[in-house]
Amino acid sequence: MNRPVPRIQIVRHGASSPGRVPWVAVAVVGVLWLLSLGGMWLLASRLAAPELGQAQTELRASQRQVAELQRQIQALKQRQVNLAVSDQISRAANNEVQASLAERDEQIAALRADVAFYERLVGATSQRKGLNAHSIEFSPEAGGTWAYTVVLTQNLNRGAISEGQLRFAVEGVRAGKLTSVSWNELHQKPDVPGQPYSFRYFQQLTGSVILPKDFTPQRVRISLTGGGAPVNQTFDWKSAATAASGE
Repeated sequence: MNRPVPRIQIVRHGASSPGRVPWVAVAVVGVLWLLSLGGMWLLASRLAAPELGQAQTELRASQRQVAELQRQIQALKQRQVNLAVSDQISRAANNEVQASLAERDEQIAALRADVAFYERLVGATSQRKGLNAHSIEFSPEAGGTWAYTVVLTQNLNRGAISEGQLRFAVEGVRAGKLTSVSWNELHQKPDVPGQPYSFRYFQQLTGSVILPKDFTPQRVRISLTGGGAPVNQTFDWKSAATAASGE
């Protein structure tokens, strides 16, 4: 029977075993790896530095531009507010001027009417006319009353004084029928005395009366009584300021 021949292996003293890596080699590899990372970082920084600097410059420029635009927007907003206030003031001033002009026009028209009235009354070519109601006007008041203004004139006898009492009645339609509201009914009192007048050339009489709620006025009949013959005149309600028709 053959026996295996024993093998003899000769190992050099101090050599490492085949399954283990010397720690020096590991350290060298680690250092080389770190150096490679550092080199790559430096290379990337150098390559990216110009673009990063340019980006930062553009960012600062954009921030300045945004700040300038915000300042302009704020200035435009303030200007808009100023223009709106100025426009409002201008409109108010214009309305005030227009109202003042309209008021002045009304005053001028009234003065011209008064001048024409005085010229007709006392002028050298004016028509001589005895006691009469030149005009009557009505205007509504708060509470349902009506304010009236009556102008009495006479220039037939310029040295004489006309004295007497004024009364009037309002004719119209009530409940579908023609009716007349007397002087007493207009004042809602019994036995109301007439309104006194006394003048040489003209006089303006004013007062207030009450019309029934279901009454539609159409005409006003004025009666003037005094030392002479009574005077009766009729005015249309819608044109109370026009000349009356004598009776």
